[in-house]
Amino acid sequence: MEKGINQRKTEHIRLCLTGDVEGVNKSTGLEGINFIHNALPEIDFADISLDSNFLGKQLKAPFLVSSMTGGSELATTINQNLAIAAEEKGWALAIGSTRAFLESDQHKDSFLIRNQAPTAPLIVNIGAVQLNYGYGSEECQRIIDKTNADSIVLHLNSLQEAVQDGGDLNFKDLLPKIEQVCKQVNAPVGVKEVGFGIDGEVARRLYDAGISYIDVAGAGGTSWSQVEKLRSKDPLNKAAAEAFNSWGNPTKDCLVSVRGELPEVPLIASGGMKTGLDAAKAITIGADIVGFARHLLKAAMETPEDVIQTMEQLELELKMTMFGIGSVNLEELKNTSRVTIMGQSLMDK
Repeated sequence: MEKGINQRKTEHIRLCLTGDVEGVNKSTGLEGINFIHNALPEIDFADISLDSNFLGKQLKAPFLVSSMTGGSELATTINQNLAIAAEEKGWALAIGSTRAFLESDQHKDSFLIRNQAPTAPLIVNIGAVQLNYGYGSEECQRIIDKTNADSIVLHLNSLQEAVQDGGDLNFKDLLPKIEQVCKQVNAPVGVKEVGFGIDGEVARRLYDAGISYIDVAGAGGTSWSQVEKLRSKDPLNKAAAEAFNSWGNPTKDCLVSVRGELPEVPLIASGGMKTGLDAAKAITIGADIVGFARHLLKAAMETPEDVIQTMEQLELELKMTMFGIGSVNLEELKNTSRVTIMGQSLMDK
């Protein structure tokens, strides 16, 4: 029987599949972005290219399977299905927090998925707060080596920890420790939020500390304060969590803020991404890569083929968007003027 961190991972999965875990009256903000249809696109749909790259590896689409899970029996099925699909479709792939793997080899197959995705850019993940609880560069390097990953991402989840029963709450003086990890680990180090967003000011401090890429992981999708509220056995935690059911910086605002502060940083848009049209909007305002998480989770419970079908729909939706505005590749999409943001047309500038 699973217990401790392994049980928590299983509960997280089940709640994300069945619970009411989205923020209340909180959106990604992408609904304020609209494309201007081009009735004469002058391109062949067959020529549209989604080719991209990340961490020095080529991608067939600018998409990432975002960090979700690891460290449970159920997570093994999910991660292996996701890995097979990511390899087939040429997506980047991130797995959930590897802390459980550092502490025990139980359910190690949920983390050891390189054989299922031999060429995909693979990102491992651990909570940045663990740098205040006995973890450091050595542990980060060890998890990279054990999983044969291309990169490690440190997740920032202060509000989740505050709601979680027994959460780790010492976020003091993390930045210099993050800087040490960036200097000492032999792989790119990224940072992500978990659904409340990273803004430009925070991104600047992280980038100056040596972070290689930013995943904004903004509000508008899964709210981890809501997830932990549903898990909590503490009535005070449950009641307090209600005040934060609309907390967070919308994904759109994060992208605009970070890209404005850091024009060159590799930037991932995640947090409430559900369609290829969402992805196109995010790319237009600054994202290089778009991450999908809960949108893939149900399919990942089934088979790799189910995941591939969902991925193919997302790719088709992105291509249809590009066809609709006459952009044949991602560079043209990034620089299109055929878009309005909050009613302001870039064609008028």
